[in-house]
Amino acid sequence: MVYIAEAHAIDSPMPGGTRRGDPVVQDPITSEERREVATTCQGALDMSPLRMLLDNMKNTTSQAYAAYPDRLYLVGKNGKLAWVGDPGPRGFEPGELEDAIRKELGLEDDSQEQSDKKSKRDDQTGA
Repeated sequence: MVYIAEAHAIDSPMPGGTRRGDPVVQDPITSEERREVATTCQGALDMSPLRMLLDNMKNTTSQAYAAYPDRLYLVGKNGKLAWVGDPGPRGFEPGELEDAIRKELGLEDDSQEQSDKKSKRDDQTGA
């Protein structure tokens, strides 16, 4: 995951932190401040299992990938984009990204195969 510019800082045009439990943060102006805000948001969104990288303060990654305010991409094993989500927030579909990850890792066939085996067992046992 690449953390880009904060979309809902309290000093931004579209401040956030209005819903209960949302972190209240100011728009970072240094890399260290961005790291602190990213860490806060990562914890609040329960994304700690994901490795997080930070965009630079010129927002190079965000601009290159049209990522603001949020967007999901999957970089494949070959280093190329394997899946591109629609722009957020309406296009923010983590379930679709999960499906793409499973496909990229070859787990899609495994889950279907497991489902087929379970169905055959159920048929044989009358379950």
